[in-house]
Amino acid sequence: MRHPRILVFSGSIRGGSYNTQLAALVAKQLVMADADVTRISLADYPMPLYDGDHEREKGVPEAAHKLKRLMQEHQGVFIACPEYNTAITPLLKNTLDWISRLNDPGEPPAAAFKNRVFAIGSASTGALGGIRGLIGTRTILEIGLGALLIPDMIMVPNAAEAFDDKGDLRNERSMASLNALVKRLITETGARV
Repeated sequence: MRHPRILVFSGSIRGGSYNTQLAALVAKQLVMADADVTRISLADYPMPLYDGDHEREKGVPEAAHKLKRLMQEHQGVFIACPEYNTAITPLLKNTLDWISRLNDPGEPPAAAFKNRVFAIGSASTGALGGIRGLIGTRTILEIGLGALLIPDMIMVPNAAEAFDDKGDLRNERSMASLNALVKRLITETGARV
């Protein structure tokens, strides 16, 4: 049986980002569960702020084309979603907006979000673990883009103290939630291999 290919990235490019730490931990757990993991940084896919005039005059940025192709090479995608003022980050929203503009002939609208399984999580310094931002991200992915999201999410509260020296979560309950998400993502993506 082939191992599912899963793309992992964070909606933050800030140095020391807790969500980038979460993405790294999810990638590590996926590898331990025999997934073929590709972990990227959105810093390597720079895109201007989405603007219809820009798109009409200059087209969709090459970075969006590259990221769309990369997403379509994977059966699953995990996104660590930072929460800014109870919402999705501008970087992540802008990335999703640009990718949604790309459809090759014969593809459905927002093609990169179809025929693969998504999972999301968040690490936040607050007590709620970024849940409010995750709700907005889920709405964008599921309702706006037609993506299939697993119901499991990982929320890591008090993120400044949440990770140990090995990058694992100190809280056993949080680690169990993360492992449940990883298991479900592997199961759902494995059916698409």
